[in-house]
Amino acid sequence: MKTKAKFKFKPFSKKQRQVLNWWTDNSPVKDSDGIIADGAIRSGKTVSMSLSFVLWAMSTFNGENFAMCGKTVGSFRRNVLFWLKLMLAGRGYTIEDKRSDNLCIISNGNIENYFYIFGGKDERSQDLIQGITLAGIFLDEVALMPESFVNQATGRCSVEGSKLWFNCNPAHPSHWFKVNWIDKRKEKRLLYLHFTMDDNLSLSENVKERYRRMYVGVFFERFILGLWVLAEGAIYAMYKDAIGDPPSDSKPSDYCLSIDYGTMNAFSAGLWEKHGSVWYRTRHYYYSGRDSGVQKTDEEYGEALDKMIGDIMQKREQDQGLYLKKMETIIDPSAASFITLLRKKKWYKVIPADNAVLDGIRETASAMQTGKIKVSPSDKDWIKEAQGYVWDEKSKEEDKPIKVNDHAMDDTRYFVHTKRIAVHKSIYTPIFS
Repeated sequence: MKTKAKFKFKPFSKKQRQVLNWWTDNSPVKDSDGIIADGAIRSGKTVSMSLSFVLWAMSTFNGENFAMCGKTVGSFRRNVLFWLKLMLAGRGYTIEDKRSDNLCIISNGNIENYFYIFGGKDERSQDLIQGITLAGIFLDEVALMPESFVNQATGRCSVEGSKLWFNCNPAHPSHWFKVNWIDKRKEKRLLYLHFTMDDNLSLSENVKERYRRMYVGVFFERFILGLWVLAEGAIYAMYKDAIGDPPSDSKPSDYCLSIDYGTMNAFSAGLWEKHGSVWYRTRHYYYSGRDSGVQKTDEEYGEALDKMIGDIMQKREQDQGLYLKKMETIIDPSAASFITLLRKKKWYKVIPADNAVLDGIRETASAMQTGKIKVSPSDKDWIKEAQGYVWDEKSKEEDKPIKVNDHAMDDTRYFVHTKRIAVHKSIYTPIFS
């Protein structure tokens, strides 16, 4: 399918223009071997980097292979390629997107180049990019990729005049990309540009303020200030603001269960009710076989859940009869035996949790900060865990919580991240008008 259209662009900021022009003939840094753009979210770095990468490739080469990489192919298509195709079409380029081959053939007059799309989500991803010869590569959100993939990908750029393009939000200050690329940018002959939200002229002050309210602690420092800082101290320092019951005159519009399964470790479950746009954790079940010295069976845990939601489900049966709506139940996918048991019961619709730890913690913190989730003051186990939930400051290269008394924290994270409670609909203002 070929894309061709015209759009009117809003002005680029000074920092974005630096990205767009650094490789041109009149640039004093044109001989750099690549560029790194890092900094705040929604700062306009991805838009300018992706467009500049293709403009450079089309101005410099003909008939060559290039790579454009995201954490996954799907995320790159959604977050980068969609806008890139519109920008290129607006400049008169023709784009043929061969989705089955993950290949975009971009042409302008008698110039045609081939842009392959790769995902760098884990160590095995390096195998996908082996063997290809490239004239340049663009790695979006490179800090989310394994070092092995990036080393393999950059090693493919052997065509004379090839250049490297990196783009990311900050992470741990000992992250391999910070240590081996940003800190060594001079010896690697890489241009480095740091972005803030003020570098994106498409964002209004209201939108920027909304983002500032969404993040606290380390996530504010990284995603808003754009700093490579250590995660330390309390993870949910704002937890007290998340304590509260639903309005007494309100009726829930939806329900959901979240479960962190444990045998000797604690078993934690929370019932969430939706009132308006806020989810309230109104009921809970918590049992630690290690603390009590008695381990419970899957069947006993199942009976405990039946008791916790029984009145709700019995009312549904009375109201809906054979058309009973099952209870959405989000649970760690590793709890295979308990998932099997729940699926045999009539009340539960099992949804395997999205267990991305750091993303889940960030979204849960944002949900607390913005008032999207609330927890009953009667849930003493949740409150106790939230008080002691801290970053592991001994971790040298990655962010992770100390894995002690974190079971209610885990089931809450499963709920928020799997249901995407903290994720706004796109509030990004397109650069077209």
